[in-house]
Formats: sequence, C-alpha cells, structure tokens
Amino acid sequence: MKLILRADVENLGSLGDVVNVKAGYGRNYLLPQSLAMTACPANLKVFEQERKKLEARMDSLRAEAKDIQARLESLDVVIPMHVGENDKLYGSVTSSIIGDALSRLGVEVDRRRILLDAPIRTLGEHPVRVRLHASVTAVVSIKVISDHKAIVEEEVPAAAPDGEPAEVAAESAL
Repeated sequence: MKLILRADVENLGSLGDVVNVKAGYGRNYLLPQSLAMTACPANLKVFEQERKKLEARMDSLRAEAKDIQARLESLDVVIPMHVGENDKLYGSVTSSIIGDALSRLGVEVDRRRILLDAPIRTLGEHPVRVRLHASVTAVVSIKVISDHKAIVEEEVPAAAPDGEPAEVAAESAL
C-alpha cells in the first residue's frame, strides 16, 4: 500500500515521503491517526497544497521541543533513592521515576520518551537522553543520591540572615 506521510513517523519516514507499507499497518494505524494519506494523483495535488501548513506545524513543534531541550539541559535533577550497605541501591531508577522527578521540576515529559539503555543501579551522576521530537534529543544529567543524605541535609539548621546559627537567632528573638 503506497501512502504519503503527513508527519514524521519514527522508523518509516518524514513529512511528504511516499512510502510502501503493509496494508494492515496503513489501514489500522497510519490512516486513522492522520499520519498518512493514500498516494493517488488527486491526493498528491491536495498534499502539495497542504504541505506548507504541515511544515509550519512541524516547525513550531520542533521549536517548542528545542525550548524544552534548553530547559531540560539546564536542570539539576536529583533523585534520592533508598540505599543499603556499600551504597548499593534497593531497586533501580527507571524512566517513570525520572519522569516524576522532571514533572516535580515543572517539565512534563512522557516516560516513554526517556531513553535509558538500562535502569540506573548506582549512585552518582548519569546522563539520560530524552527524545522530545524526531530531530531533537536532550541530554539530562541525573544525580542519584542516598535518601539518607537527603534527610540529613534537610535536618541541618540553616544560618540566620545575619550570619549567626539558627538556634542562637531563634533564642534571641524570644
């Protein structure tokens, strides 16, 4: 079945490509999702008129993905995990945990777009790729720390604004 792609389809082609696919894939997925149209002479003429609108939409999606890429690459993502003896993680850091951490930082990313070669099982910094668009991939630095260290850091009293310890500042305020 010959089809004209109306959008970039991963592992198949990009906008405007005429591709030959199996009939079931075309009828059951590409056509209902409006990702393609049949390649007949009438549709070729219609597509040429529609191409400019589709390219403009794809360019806007690409620009939006680049903005998100810049935001993601500037983030410091820290994930506290439960650690046993010898700093060995209980469980592992998966794409859904990373997605939750990113959403807490204000960036919504579908967990299926987070590309992990294997789940993270060690403490430290790990680069993680996030596919935002067919042509835009961000690399996010994920820092996995012990949840015990995260709790200890929260319990350490902060210094008062004038530089004296927080306990002394609290006592002098009474």
